[in-house]
Amino acid sequence: MVCGLYFSLPFGQMHARNPRVKEMARLLGRSAGSVAMKLVNLASLDPAHQQRGVKGLRGASQADAAMWREFEENWAAMVVRSEEKREELEGLTAGLETQPAIEATEGLRFRKVRLMQAFFRRSVLAAYGAACCMTGTTVEELLVASHILPWARFPDRRVDPRNGLCLAAHYDRAFDRGLITFDGELRLTLSAELRRCRGDGFIAQEFVRREGMPMRVPERFAPDREYLAYHRASVFR
Repeated sequence: MVCGLYFSLPFGQMHARNPRVKEMARLLGRSAGSVAMKLVNLASLDPAHQQRGVKGLRGASQADAAMWREFEENWAAMVVRSEEKREELEGLTAGLETQPAIEATEGLRFRKVRLMQAFFRRSVLAAYGAACCMTGTTVEELLVASHILPWARFPDRRVDPRNGLCLAAHYDRAFDRGLITFDGELRLTLSAELRRCRGDGFIAQEFVRREGMPMRVPERFAPDREYLAYHRASVFR
């Protein structure tokens, strides 16, 4: 559960004063300081920190490292485990009855999808500092955690944060429909179809003037270059 929290917290917010850290501590029956310490231990395993030369504390155990690898190798299963356990504890601490052990197949599938989608959004927005990587807007209601590899075609990559881009809603729609993509240098590329609409004031202002601009790349969970290559080859029009 704490590892799942780590992936969905922005850098600089992994301290005992953070309300989300306090809430996790309450659910686990631990102190906020102990949860914050575990988060800092996990930070020592994070390649993003290692590339910046930040070593963090050396308290990470072999079990921590094994759990980190499990997330990296099977995001979907680990996210569901983490989120289901959190919801179970939230229900228990609120004095609610737990869900029956056997649920309808469709209901169980919907619940897992909801958990995965919620985690994916939190982790992607945390990585990008809750700002669109092209427009810079920070209005959270307008931000979408966009999938690079389509959700339906790549079920094992659905919650991999490196499969995500934080985009304003109109950029998300254009990216999903293949009207825009990003080249090997992560620069905005417009489809011929969108270029033909350059006479439209909105298209000119929001897309044409930004063509060739590089996206803002997060320190953690930078988009996977191979995923973007797939988008250029198979989604981009």
